[in-house]
Amino acid sequence: QLPPADPALTTYGGVLPGFKVGFSYQDAELLLPWLQELQRKGYQLPEKLFDAYLGQADYPGAEERGHSYAAPLYRAADSDTAFTAEQTLDYLKLFSQQPWFVHSVFLRPHPPLYAPEPYNAMYPPQQIASPVRAKHPEIEGKQHPFLRYWLLRQAEPGYYHGHPMNIQALPEHEICQLKASYYGLISEVDANLGRLIEHLKASGEYDETLIIFTVDHGEMLGDHWLWNKGGYFDASYHIPLIIRDPRADSARGRQVDAFTESVDIMPTILDWLGMDVPAQCDGVSLLPWLTGDTPDRWRDAVHWEYDFRDPVYQLAEQTLGLSSDQCTLNVIRDEQFKYVHFTHLPPLLFDLSRDPHEFENVAEDPAYQHITLRYAQKLLSLRMTHSEQV
Repeated sequence: QLPPADPALTTYGGVLPGFKVGFSYQDAELLLPWLQELQRKGYQLPEKLFDAYLGQADYPGAEERGHSYAAPLYRAADSDTAFTAEQTLDYLKLFSQQPWFVHSVFLRPHPPLYAPEPYNAMYPPQQIASPVRAKHPEIEGKQHPFLRYWLLRQAEPGYYHGHPMNIQALPEHEICQLKASYYGLISEVDANLGRLIEHLKASGEYDETLIIFTVDHGEMLGDHWLWNKGGYFDASYHIPLIIRDPRADSARGRQVDAFTESVDIMPTILDWLGMDVPAQCDGVSLLPWLTGDTPDRWRDAVHWEYDFRDPVYQLAEQTLGLSSDQCTLNVIRDEQFKYVHFTHLPPLLFDLSRDPHEFENVAEDPAYQHITLRYAQKLLSLRMTHSEQV
């Protein structure tokens, strides 16, 4: 148990040993080297530096299309995404004559959801699907005490990073524009990844480089009246994973619908390099999939955890009557069912074959009792299999 004043409770962790920092954010919310670059280029930064991410006031068309249509003060060529690509390119050029490993992290499409021109107008909001949700947040909240608490948190003005309003009270056209801006930010990242790939091709390194594209989490985008990440719904955890193995021409373009997890990335890299995978790794190498094979034994379900404790303000603890260590949930999900186990709250079970959007909790339905028990046992067995052993 850490002392209440321990800085670890209010700060992010640092860089793991073995990594050399090319550049860093230097702050939990601000890409300070990028802001300094904007200033050097002559941009007039706002008094509150975070406001540089926001859309410009009185931007033409924003009142009709939605507030997130407003482009920020910088051009796309000067965005934080372009800056990250430039820094990565500088590193690649510097170390082109020796082996290198680069972990390049793009913040976007993280909120606030304001995209520079032309990405702010790339996706017409009228062509964007509305969120999948119940008629009212109160109806959603009846599913589970945690969800009710989570919805109440999100109804607070300013909850959604950089958007000062009550995000749940936005009209339909505003929501669709937020989603359109999100997609625009994704396309901006895509364009800048293309710059990196073009450099690798021009330098002759493309066919010697293992490229892995993935992200750390998804985004609710209004589904179930939720925004941001967290909770237990699929939208927060179903993430992209694209791998290009230059040695795997026979399987080029293959799409795999088997369950993978983020913990598979590290053993995949080690396996590709011909190095031993540490025995304590919970993940499994994806190399067989990349070369066109199908492993004889592969996971039939995916697992994740979410820790929703609030060590500073104790909001979750006080609202739900839990200790901090009880503010956790575990999920096991396969093709047909999804089971959510809370440390000290009732469980959830979704029959995905007839309820793919996770609206109906059947954990207490007598007809599903045997399934609830079976998945609780599966989750326990998985946890025991991967428990720390000394």
